[in-house]
Amino acid sequence: MIISLLAALGAAVLFGVASALQAYAARTEPPGSGLRGLLRVVLRLPYLLGLGCDLAGFVAEIVALRSLPLFAVQAAVAGSLAVTAVVAVPLLSARLSVNEWIAVAGVCVGLASIGVSAGAEGTPTVGAAFRWGLVVATAVLILAALGASRLPSRARCTALGLAGGLGFGIVAIAARILPGLSPAHLVRDPAAYLVIVAGVTAFASFTTALQTGAVAAATSALVLGESVVPSAVGALLLGDSTRAGYWPIAAGGFALAVVSAVLLARFGEPA
Repeated sequence: MIISLLAALGAAVLFGVASALQAYAARTEPPGSGLRGLLRVVLRLPYLLGLGCDLAGFVAEIVALRSLPLFAVQAAVAGSLAVTAVVAVPLLSARLSVNEWIAVAGVCVGLASIGVSAGAEGTPTVGAAFRWGLVVATAVLILAALGASRLPSRARCTALGLAGGLGFGIVAIAARILPGLSPAHLVRDPAAYLVIVAGVTAFASFTTALQTGAVAAATSALVLGESVVPSAVGALLLGDSTRAGYWPIAAGGFALAVVSAVLLARFGEPA
């Protein structure tokens, strides 16, 4: 359990640094549209460094998901915005207000509450219907992201941010239900392919959202999509639970961490 908690916190730090680097790459590149505009951002060195942090963070997240419930891991991932906010001060010339520093503290307190109250992950048998349901959900998400890219600027930013969050949520759910990480398991399980497809969709959606409009709108939608939905799936369908009698602390900590993260979503806005 301790190793998994440390892995979840490590993932939060790595994702937080990655988001700041990717926001920097997107904000310092002239706006573009379509695949060419996206590639200009993705091929910049800050974005590539951020991608490396994301990959390392994903490995840490997988380690955490093997022993912790989804709500604990996804709250830690959402809490990465506290790291992003601090890194954004020198990198994006952002200036955190007193309220935002309070929100950073709120993330820390929320994650500590979750760490104290989290029980072991559930171990239900997930059938083919659940796995193929994720496939359908991913296909719908891809179509929705393509449709969102045609919306007016402000709505497009929020919609693509939400699509990115839901994509990362599917990645977490798919990783959570993998029976093992051996090549023999991964090749046969649709969930393994969803980790890649949903992850690419999420990256593309969120990167485009960062180019399209306000970082706050994109990131708030991202946080809600990647934390609330997979946590609900874990609790309702995958048997995730808290330690006996600790569910109010877990619920309060989750709410505090997510709300505080949303309040920190303005990290990339100019001071």
